[in-house]
Amino acid sequence: MKKTLLLVIITAIGVSMFFNWQELGQSPSGNDLTKIQSSKNYDLTQGRFINQEESNTPRKGSGLSYKLIKEWLTKGTERTPKKSLPQVTPQIELFLAQNEELNVIWFGHSSFLINMDGNIILVDPVFSEAASPIKSMIKRFQPPALSLEELPKVDYILISHDHYDHLDMESIKFFANKPVTFVTPLGVGSHLKKWGVNENNIVERDWWQDFTIGDFSFTATPAHHFSGRKGIDANKTLWASWVLKSAHHSVYFSGDSGYGSHFKEIGQRLGPFDVAFIESGQYNENWQDVHMLPQESVKAFKDLKAEKYFPIHWGMFELALHTWYEPIEQLYHYSQQENFELIAPKLGEIINTSKPTDHALWWHDVIHQKSFLAEETVKPLAEKAETIKVIAEY
Repeated sequence: MKKTLLLVIITAIGVSMFFNWQELGQSPSGNDLTKIQSSKNYDLTQGRFINQEESNTPRKGSGLSYKLIKEWLTKGTERTPKKSLPQVTPQIELFLAQNEELNVIWFGHSSFLINMDGNIILVDPVFSEAASPIKSMIKRFQPPALSLEELPKVDYILISHDHYDHLDMESIKFFANKPVTFVTPLGVGSHLKKWGVNENNIVERDWWQDFTIGDFSFTATPAHHFSGRKGIDANKTLWASWVLKSAHHSVYFSGDSGYGSHFKEIGQRLGPFDVAFIESGQYNENWQDVHMLPQESVKAFKDLKAEKYFPIHWGMFELALHTWYEPIEQLYHYSQQENFELIAPKLGEIINTSKPTDHALWWHDVIHQKSFLAEETVKPLAEKAETIKVIAEY
């Protein structure tokens, strides 16, 4: 009897700690829940957001199978770099120079900083040591090119969705008491408020809704993905891609997404774009519903009517079975084969998107070979279209 009571007490404490673990954030409730329930993208019966297209590979539960776990533990090599990736410390004065050009600093994965006609936007900032609530898991390859304290004054923080590799509590808390406007999809503001952000500094938008300040605007656009931080709160908050427009520029940011007709619709309604920041890594044939294979990312780029391709969602975290460099090697191959401009900077490098791209192929210095994928290797992968099931991964 005593052992049973002790087990119950320990379990109760564990459950309490789980639900009060700050990293997990909080799902919308009260007025926040009422607000999102009016969205046409929210299914009242299921109590969650849904994608605008039916899934090709419906998820069942978490999708975490013994087979997948075995593959993760036994398959794949070079999923992390053998040495630090080339990285430069950006000159902030140069980045902030007032002009009509678009400056970008990429920090790895989906975190980057934009100077767009003097508007400073920090996108999906993940500056903590891991993209996980457990800091010994999914650790970053190396420290960011700038610390949070070294960043310039940020006007806006743009969030695509609430997964740990896109929404980082430590980074959000750093800005919680600063004069920053947080722009998020519906429901994500609930996490921010739990972490100390004043609700007056949070702007939430549904797909196709915009937020305009003078001649500068954010428009939330569809993505085909999912959300959740606890494993039991799937799709309680919305996920989105974003379109940013200023007096001189038009930019697209994909967030995370499987391929779908929404890319063509966004291109037709809001394109063309000077540059498209497109998810280009952490893929698997089993996850095509929520992440694109390289050839699908290229197709999305074309659908969007974008001039230049800036790959993101690679180069900082191990979240898939492919090598760390496979995404960029494949994309470089496609850029040469299909003649489009690929922007692939070193970490921390300031990129002026108005200037021609210098393909330094810096990743070759790390992998110690000229090319990872020959054409005969790329072609079979491009032809694989079978979809099995989607796993709940970050």
